[in-house]
Parts: sequence; structure tokens; C-alpha cells
Amino acid sequence: MKTPTPDQPLTQEQETAQTKNGYLALVSRLLLEEKLPIRFMYKTVPEHLNDTGWRMFTGYETEEFLENELVNMMPIPLERICQLDPSLTELVEYNAGTVWERTPDSEGWERVYDFRIPAPRVEVDITNDVDRFSQQREGS
Repeated sequence: MKTPTPDQPLTQEQETAQTKNGYLALVSRLLLEEKLPIRFMYKTVPEHLNDTGWRMFTGYETEEFLENELVNMMPIPLERICQLDPSLTELVEYNAGTVWERTPDSEGWERVYDFRIPAPRVEVDITNDVDRFSQQREGS
């Protein structure tokens, strides 16, 4: 595959050429319990072998709702989600970094370019002090 250049848009083939792994998507509990449609979704880097990286939302989730991911986000087979909403079938072929939304008054999905996909925060302590580094390693 040819390396993309910043001045040229990616082709459909480049947009969907990523290695496909996993079969699960994390979806908002509101999709299943309240029977609300998917209106916003993005693909992040998968977190484990069964994860596709897709995260799907209704658009009605609050900050508090999203903070409790273990309770409010459910792993569902991507194939099942596409059966429930066939408009997702082509979109879920796209690579990580892709964001899509559909508003209630729109005909279909629109690509979003200005959304920053959340990434897990990792605490890192960097030091050039060899003694401090040795103490940290011995203490762990």
C-alpha cells in the first residue's frame, strides 16, 4: 500500500485497509435499555484481541454517565449491532481514528473531523536521577 501524503485525501482502499481484529464493540447502555438509535460513533485503537475499537453512543449520554464505563458501556458483537442498524455495515470497515455522526434531521451519516477521540490516561514518572530510579524499581 502506498504511503498517503498530507496533500492528498485517502482513498477508500486506504481508509479501510487496516488489519481487522476482534468482534466486539462497546455500546452505550441507552442503546439497549432505552432502544435509542446510534447517533455517534468512533473507532479507537482496540484494547484487547476481541475489541474492534468501535464505541457507539446515542448522543444523550451525560459526562457522569460516560465516566462509569464499566456499568454504562456494554460489549456487543459488532455483527449484531449491524443487524440492528444496517446503515453501520459499511462504516465499521473504516480504520481507527474514524468518527461518524448522524443528526435526527439528517438523511444519513456524516464524517466528523474535529472530534478528539479519548485515550486512556497512563501515569508516567520520568527521572534522570539514577538513585531514585533504582529505589522505584526495588520498591515495585
